[in-house]
Amino acid sequence: MKIWTNSDTFRIFVAFLLIGAITFSLHLVRVPGSSAPDFVCTSESSQSANIEITSGESGSSIAQSLFAAGVVKSAEAYFRVAVGDARSATVAPGNHRIDLGICASEALVQLLDSSRISGLINITEGAWLSEILPQFYAAGMSRADVASAMQTLVKPAGFTSLEGLLFPAQYSFQKGTLAKVALQTMIVRSLSEMQKAGFATNQSKFTQQQLLIIASLVQAEGNTKDFTKISQVIRNRLTKGMPLQFDSTVHYVKKSRGSVFLSTESTLVNSPYNTYKHYGLPPGPINNPGSDAMYAATHPEAGDWLFFITVAPFDTRFTNNLDQFNTWKVEYEQNLKAGKFRRTP
Repeated sequence: MKIWTNSDTFRIFVAFLLIGAITFSLHLVRVPGSSAPDFVCTSESSQSANIEITSGESGSSIAQSLFAAGVVKSAEAYFRVAVGDARSATVAPGNHRIDLGICASEALVQLLDSSRISGLINITEGAWLSEILPQFYAAGMSRADVASAMQTLVKPAGFTSLEGLLFPAQYSFQKGTLAKVALQTMIVRSLSEMQKAGFATNQSKFTQQQLLIIASLVQAEGNTKDFTKISQVIRNRLTKGMPLQFDSTVHYVKKSRGSVFLSTESTLVNSPYNTYKHYGLPPGPINNPGSDAMYAATHPEAGDWLFFITVAPFDTRFTNNLDQFNTWKVEYEQNLKAGKFRRTP
């Protein structure tokens, strides 16, 4: 007797079943939301969850965290939104307060909202310690805790100043985090970046703290494209026994920002940081430099320049000739009077 399951009719029947199943599966994939359930975007929520995002965390991992906390209806819904929106790559690390039961696109919007990051401290390149500390208070750390941390924190060997050791980045700390822990986190990051820049392996005569001082001067004195040249000017002036005469060191002493003009009277201010009155490097960093400035401190561009001046915004010129410098200085003064250095709103 012929077995029916081996017949041509059975094979055709099975083939049709397979085609039907595949077609139905493809239909499910094509229909929006069929395989990625999502809450409606008009949903309002009175509850929220704390979603911790780590540095470099993948979109799929974030999607799982959102789903597990009840923020989105499915991990796939957020992942699809993240893949289709380039802004998802800019979600900052930290502890984000996100509403529950919202659609995936709204979840991304809330993740991009820095005001929803708890304990946020954002250090910009070139920021002074005096500008950073108020952010600790805003992040919920008490003045007493911060003051205690400043006094008891053990600085890395070879460094005498906390200024310069707080690496520019965006940090987020859980409620209740001690200021000492927060400061230590920033210092560890700074030491790591110095290591990458070659501070420990640098063959120059400078110590690691002196290289950090140079990096802070470089950060304050020019644009990124000029960093390596400024680094060389510092070396050239020190080698020749010339004072650095950097306006930025006086601005640091006077805590004045926003002006490119420095009066003659200001150059006489009594401070070891005043490089108009004192030869050599200042006793410590004058700001907290970023990775580009750190790299420039250990990788100066070869050149015999002794002078540089920013004649106009983003137009910094270098020379070893004093007469040329003075000619450019006249041009700078004309541009200053013409308002070319005025900040636009």
